[in-house]
Amino acid sequence: MRTRTTMAAITGAGLLALVACGTGGDSTATSESGSGKASGTPVALPVESTARKATWTDENKAHQLTLAPQRLARGTAADLDHVLLDEGLTGMVPYYLTVTYSNTASDAIARPDPEANFTVTLADGTPGTAIRLWDTNHDATASRYPLPDNCEQAGPAAVPPAGTATVCRLVLLPEGHTPAHIAYSDDSGETLLWKVGDGTGDDGTLLAVGTTADSSYQGVTAKSGTVPIRVALKGVRAGSIRDLGNYQLSNTQKNLVPWYVTFEYRNVGKEKLLPTMDDSVELRTVAGREVQPVSLFDFSPAAQGEGIDQCRGSVPNTRLEPKATLRLCTVHLLPEGDRPAMVSFQGEGKAAKTLMWRAG
Repeated sequence: MRTRTTMAAITGAGLLALVACGTGGDSTATSESGSGKASGTPVALPVESTARKATWTDENKAHQLTLAPQRLARGTAADLDHVLLDEGLTGMVPYYLTVTYSNTASDAIARPDPEANFTVTLADGTPGTAIRLWDTNHDATASRYPLPDNCEQAGPAAVPPAGTATVCRLVLLPEGHTPAHIAYSDDSGETLLWKVGDGTGDDGTLLAVGTTADSSYQGVTAKSGTVPIRVALKGVRAGSIRDLGNYQLSNTQKNLVPWYVTFEYRNVGKEKLLPTMDDSVELRTVAGREVQPVSLFDFSPAAQGEGIDQCRGSVPNTRLEPKATLRLCTVHLLPEGDRPAMVSFQGEGKAAKTLMWRAG
């Protein structure tokens, strides 16, 4: 559930940046003085713009809408020279996302804010960081620092039945990358996805499914140190929540979709390994979610901890011996409409790097 952010008792003149990192909360940063001059014309990117049915939830109820992105334009870091950003955001590239939504319900929506549920993501599922700019000079008739596509302006105070609004969302992404998707998520509805261009973005750092990469993992004992292994992503596929019928799930989990991720590990060292490499697997979705493997406990007498038929790998007795190979499968629960973008494996040891594969 998300609600429109409000501000009060602000003094001074300039712009304030409200920074919403991913799906988390807001933090604030004040503006610096600047010229207020536009740095250039933003470059529009091709985007899907098919209107979809959606739900937007405020603090009172869920509202029915149709919505779609209309335009995504890439600016330059100089556009925000007058804004004091958090250190980690300095130098990032602003993208101006214009979205249109219509109220399909019979009641008016007060203080609607569905644009806050949109994000822009890279090919590996990295979500952009959304910010809002507020002019603290309340006596001014226009913003001292106008942004392209009116992205410094707030949305409407209300939208009547059958009414339509067009608003802009300012999103920051790392320099040198091309976005792949626009995503909309709400707690009461499924995730909606639209492609930017062909939807591939720039994925030069991602390995293809089936590609083997070198890593390392901790040996059986602390004294044995890390052991070299070879890791390959073998498959990523969707299942049905019915697959988990023997497991105790929360009400929230029962509305999610299981995705099965299978890795193959080969011990190329001289020490034995505990077969727990699946603890180092993580999945990132197209909508920008980071999803860890879910722990499932089957208490049915027949199962005896054997796992799920749809997600079963080769299981060694207690150790992965040198020169032996093992397949392990992890289960990740995703909201309806979302899907995996990238799967990673984090090896153990000082020299181990995070290995990343494109999920599809």
